[in-house]
Amino acid sequence: MNTKLLALTIATTACSFALHAQTKTTTSSGDQSTTFGIRAGVNVTGINGKDYSDKKLDNDAKAGFNIGVNAEVPIAPDFYIQPGLLFSTKGAKIKNGSSSDYKVNLSYLELPVNLLFKPELGTGKLLIGFGPYIAYAIGGKVKGYNNKDQDITFDKSVTATEYLNVGNPYGLLKRFDAGGNFLLGYETSSKISIQFNGQLGMTKINPEIEGVSNDHTKYKNLGVGVSLGYRL
Repeated sequence: MNTKLLALTIATTACSFALHAQTKTTTSSGDQSTTFGIRAGVNVTGINGKDYSDKKLDNDAKAGFNIGVNAEVPIAPDFYIQPGLLFSTKGAKIKNGSSSDYKVNLSYLELPVNLLFKPELGTGKLLIGFGPYIAYAIGGKVKGYNNKDQDITFDKSVTATEYLNVGNPYGLLKRFDAGGNFLLGYETSSKISIQFNGQLGMTKINPEIEGVSNDHTKYKNLGVGVSLGYRL
């Protein structure tokens, strides 16, 4: 799937979402109500963990972006549940010893659900949040491995033959990822916000190799970023 086309589709959907979500759903929490927002930003991501031989990965971070929508559902004064839907790009720059380095590019649809603390601060509001996320890979490519580009194949488990036939250690990955988010930011009185985001993958994104007991591979996503948002 073309990631630029998908990003444009999500951006268009977000704009449509913004135009049609002006009506707020009143809740039982006083005068608080459910609101909706759009958000976009840049991130710096990596893949940490261990390789097949139990050696710690020594990769460099790569730049990416995210764009999407969210809701804020009040549950108590200054506290909200914030579910969202994001398109996010991740990956890493892989150091390949004496050979040329290469990149792993991954595209995900993400569902973060954060507990958000949003007290008044000055003329705006402080943003502090944390919670889990789940993500589904919709595409990926290894670029520059042995001077070639290769689409990533996604599967939960593979045979040893399939693993060897791929030719590079990032050519086979799992689609599903899950982990934890945290955010810290500020929302102005005009409903524009800036926030710093962190994300720690807690599940392996590499598949199991069937019949192999000495595989120590553990790939996990890791990232930080900054984004701008607007509440409707």
